[in-house]
Amino acid sequence: MKGTIFSGAIFIFLCASALSAADRMRIGYSSISGAYVGIWVAHDAGFFAKEGLDDQIILIPNGTQLAQVTVAGEVDVASLGGAAAISAALSGADFKVIGNNVNKLVFSMYARPEIKRVEDLRGKKIGITRIGTSADISARYALRQHNLDPKDVILLQLGAISSIAGALKAGTIDAGMVSPPTLFLMEKLGFKEIASITDMNLAFPNPAMIVLGDIIRKKSDLIDRFMRAYVRGVHRARTDRDFTIKSYAKYTTVQDTAILQKAYDFYVEKIVEKAPYINMTGMQNALDEVAKTIPAAKHAKPEQFVDTRFLDKLEKSGLLSELYK
Repeated sequence: MKGTIFSGAIFIFLCASALSAADRMRIGYSSISGAYVGIWVAHDAGFFAKEGLDDQIILIPNGTQLAQVTVAGEVDVASLGGAAAISAALSGADFKVIGNNVNKLVFSMYARPEIKRVEDLRGKKIGITRIGTSADISARYALRQHNLDPKDVILLQLGAISSIAGALKAGTIDAGMVSPPTLFLMEKLGFKEIASITDMNLAFPNPAMIVLGDIIRKKSDLIDRFMRAYVRGVHRARTDRDFTIKSYAKYTTVQDTAILQKAYDFYVEKIVEKAPYINMTGMQNALDEVAKTIPAAKHAKPEQFVDTRFLDKLEKSGLLSELYK
């Protein structure tokens, strides 16, 4: 009996020691979007833990706010819209983009059934998350593509995509910018897609992953381990549909199986990169967008906001070849 108690005590001690030895990593993401599936699945499947990371994933539904939290050192890796990241860097934030979850804008403009065209929105209210976010940039891009100036409409900042959906249902806005899985819910409720920014194939870091320069300089091994866990998460998402859909349900709080299936097909099979590669054309597009409000962006180069060393190590490690052989 004493031996059993002693063995149990040793086991508890070893588990506690292993936990204390893990390196804390706080991972922030800025919206309820299927673009973050690699992070969600890596966490749920325990891939961060297997890399010795005591990970905590945190939703901060505002790219600008997430950038600020990252600068304050309260988040170690942040995934947010590329324009918000570049804006913060131009304002003095010491961080770099180390990868992109997705390399294009993924949004649709949904409107009340009586509104048939983007042109019908003149003088109407359009819901976005925040000024300067990917939702805002997508809305302005769609308006210009249909010969409307953003000043011709009323852009309302509603904070989160779920709030945009709620405002559409309540009738307090005429249209709103949504992404999967929310857009599938809007479709089911009878709202109409009047513009697909996704189909316009605008290259853009959406979202990008950023890390403070201090972490890159002092704890680069943490980022290497994050990258390995992340690509394993994406691979698990691609090869285990049922597991991934459970993660989608958990983080989006959507319980409709048909909507979750659509979200999986859309993001995992078409949108999310196997590894967080960086499309430099997209980075330039983000920089051009930022230049409309921050003059310093006009003289900047996209390369100055990027650090590819972790992607390079990932490529050379052979992990991707092993996963996708």
